[in-house]
Amino acid sequence: MHDEGTALTDATSDAVSRATREVAVDADETTGSDPADPGSGSPSENAQPQHDSSADPESKTPPGDHPGTDESAATEGPADTGKSTPTRRHDSPSSAVGPKPASSEPVTGGGAAEAEKAPDPAKLRTATAIAAAVRDGLVTAGQVIDAALDRIAGGDARVGAFHTVRADQARAESRALADRADLDILPLAGVPVAVKNNIDVTGEVTAAGSRAGSGLPATADHPVVRRLRAAGAVVVGLTEMPEGGLWGTSDTPDRIARSPWNVRYSAGGSSGGSGAAVGAGLVPVAHGNDGLGSVRIPAACCGVFGIKPGRGVVPAQVGVDSWGGMTENGVLATTVADAALMLSVLADRPALADLEPPTPLRLAIAAGSPSPLVRVDEHWAAAAQTAARLAGEAGHTVAAAALPYQGATTALAVRWVANAAREEGAVANPELLQRRSRVHIALGRAVLKAGLVRPNQVDRIEARLLDFFEQHDVVITPTLATPAPAARNWHARGWLANVLANVRFSPFTPLWNLVGWPAVSVPMGLHPRTGTPVAAQLAGPPGSESTLLRLAAQLEAAQPWQRTA
Repeated sequence: MHDEGTALTDATSDAVSRATREVAVDADETTGSDPADPGSGSPSENAQPQHDSSADPESKTPPGDHPGTDESAATEGPADTGKSTPTRRHDSPSSAVGPKPASSEPVTGGGAAEAEKAPDPAKLRTATAIAAAVRDGLVTAGQVIDAALDRIAGGDARVGAFHTVRADQARAESRALADRADLDILPLAGVPVAVKNNIDVTGEVTAAGSRAGSGLPATADHPVVRRLRAAGAVVVGLTEMPEGGLWGTSDTPDRIARSPWNVRYSAGGSSGGSGAAVGAGLVPVAHGNDGLGSVRIPAACCGVFGIKPGRGVVPAQVGVDSWGGMTENGVLATTVADAALMLSVLADRPALADLEPPTPLRLAIAAGSPSPLVRVDEHWAAAAQTAARLAGEAGHTVAAAALPYQGATTALAVRWVANAAREEGAVANPELLQRRSRVHIALGRAVLKAGLVRPNQVDRIEARLLDFFEQHDVVITPTLATPAPAARNWHARGWLANVLANVRFSPFTPLWNLVGWPAVSVPMGLHPRTGTPVAAQLAGPPGSESTLLRLAAQLEAAQPWQRTA
């Protein structure tokens, strides 16, 4: 490992040149569906709607909603996201929404002629393009951060992505970047990044989606945040998540994180705010962590790429013991190249940013349900089949196979509740926990007392998977089984309703947390009924992060996805 305080200067020359080329592409790109673009909808799209005060609060729809036809979403209806419970900010409202101070020092260069060549900071929408432009002096980090904060101010009320927006701090940090002697080699120079609100950011409260915490600001950065800052990234805010990261939908008493593609549906969880922020184009990349699918689920729900690395690749340190080693810090991004770049920083492994096509791989396609209790929606199954077809056309061998799920359901169920119980001792005010969380923890205590968490359960599952991967390099599955649940106040519903909703729509992701192996979610189009994204999951054995990223980049090149809703 390199020193975390030292910039990651040895990224491959191919990745740097690719980023430089992308500056021109992004500067010319028109994103007509950007929430902050006045041309993306009617003039009143982002205005707060008026509601009958006597109406059911879960029948309200946020600004810019385009309802789908899915009966579950239409029946249950969403709750309002913003008017009475706006995003909590440490800054004054004017700092995020009103007139802004000058970004930072002017861009250096050759006067008017040079200015004509400078890209519009608001149109630099990928991390690779932003970092290249800042390194080359075409724009300043301050200009980029101002543009990101403008997008957040204009679009966050619709999707409920942010718990805290660090407008003043982000502007100050972006100006300070100009004084760094190593600015011209920083891999994430000036890139606005969102961080999930369950790892420490100095000066911010790590609420983890709960009102039961201490409420005290963090006194030091988590190692992941330190690496982001060392690489030149600017943390613009902390994103919404469900209490304790326990659930696959991201809502709190204050906000509901929604899919930018159809806000009547959840953004997923538990990194739902991060998924919504990237999917809505508010930031190009975001941090998330994944204990049962919590990066891949929101990536799939929000139409972005997400990667959960294998155990130990990135410093974990989430909660008491990172959920018994099941939780890893990962990345959500609009492009594979952006995710690879950010992961290379988090892992301190520059080679991960190299996306040269892999040698021909032996791929398995396993689109069937992992449980007789779960039905797989035909369009989600088709997403995996599409990924397999594209991979075959790229020169890889593809064969149908059945994953060895035996024993996984029981092993996962006992750990889901037991790991929550282990976290209880670190909760400052457990009496303030939500009812669904208290039930979950109580069951976990009973499971632990009965000795139902047995290491040999995982050993047997891992042995069967190792045998499976003797014949295959990567397996392709749907990321989810069905569209996400409705965007609503799931925290106010009962424990069983939450559990059933989670199990029914996300049965494919937890297996890879159980064994600690890497997995990614790749966008594969839109569901014809709901208008929400569908996605394929790629998973592989330990150490296959680079293989998964390179294969995902091939799929992206073969079938590019719309970067933001």
